[in-house]
Amino acid sequence: MMTTRRSHTPVRIGAAVVSAFALAALTACSGGSGGTGGSDDGKSTLDQLKEKGSITVAVADERPYSWKEDGEGKGATIAIDREIFKAMGIDEVKVVEVDWNSLIPGLNAGRFDAVSAGMSILPDRCAQAAFSDPEIMYTTGLMVAKGNPLGLQTLDDVKKAQDAGEDVKLAVLNGGIEAGYADSLGLKVSQSVKDAQSGMDVVANGRADVFAMTAISLNYMAQNSGNDKVETTDAFVQELDGVAQIGAGSEVFRKGDTELLKAYNEQLDKITSDEDSYLGLVGDYGFTKENMPPADLTTEQLCKGDLG
Repeated sequence: MMTTRRSHTPVRIGAAVVSAFALAALTACSGGSGGTGGSDDGKSTLDQLKEKGSITVAVADERPYSWKEDGEGKGATIAIDREIFKAMGIDEVKVVEVDWNSLIPGLNAGRFDAVSAGMSILPDRCAQAAFSDPEIMYTTGLMVAKGNPLGLQTLDDVKKAQDAGEDVKLAVLNGGIEAGYADSLGLKVSQSVKDAQSGMDVVANGRADVFAMTAISLNYMAQNSGNDKVETTDAFVQELDGVAQIGAGSEVFRKGDTELLKAYNEQLDKITSDEDSYLGLVGDYGFTKENMPPADLTTEQLCKGDLG
C-alpha cells in the first residue's frame, strides 16, 4: 500500500556556514560535452543521452551514498539514479570515481553528465551548477578512537576543548560541509583529507583525535570496515549562531541542462513523496524515513542559504 506524503516539517539553515567555504576548486570550467545544454545540431543533453542509452555520473567514494567497487557503481544515490534514469528512457548508468573537489569542475568540463554523491545544496555550489530537488537529509557525526578517550560528542565539544588549550587534532573532508562548520566555529583543523577512508585512517593511526563527517557515512564505515580502533558518536545537528544547520544533498547537473534537470525532478518526486518507494531504494544502505526530505523544503531555499 502506498504511504502518503510525509507531513510538512519546518526546517532552518543558517547562512553563516556557506560563506565559510573556500571553493576555488569549484570554479566552473567552460565548454565540454553538453555544457551549454545541448549539441551543435540542436539536440539537448537529455535527447543525446536517450539516443545513447546511457549516462555517466561521477562519485567520490563516500559510502553508503555512492562508490565504485569491482567496476560497478554502488550506493544509495546510484540506486536512485538507476530507477530515475531508466524511467527517463536511459537504461545504463555508468559510474566514474573522482576526488571530491573534482566533481563540479569535471561536470562543467564535460567529463561526465551528472554528479551522484549526495552533495550538499549550498549557495556557493549553486552558483557553479544546477542541483536537483533534495534527495537525502543528513546529520553530522564524529569518528573517534575506540573508547572515545577525550569524551568528544559534538563539534561544540571540540571547540570547548581547543578553547581550553587542549591539543585536539580535528580532521575534516576537504571541501565537505563539516569543513565549513569548523571554519564558522573557529576550530583548528589539523588534517583535510581527500576521502572518508583517509579520515578513518588518520583517527585509527593516531594522527587525528576526531574526524567529522556525515553521520551515516561514519556509521557505515565503522560497521563495515572491520577496524576495531575507531567508533562513532551519536548523530547531531550542528548549530551556528543558534540556528540548526539542516543538511540536504541532491543530484548535480550543468546549469545549461535544464531539460535533463526537469525530467530528473519529475521522477524524483515520485520517489521522495512515497516512503515505501524511497526506502525500497535506499533502505538497504542504512537510510531511514528520517532521511526523506521534508515536502516543503526546496532547492531554491537552500541555494539562498537561509530558511530561517
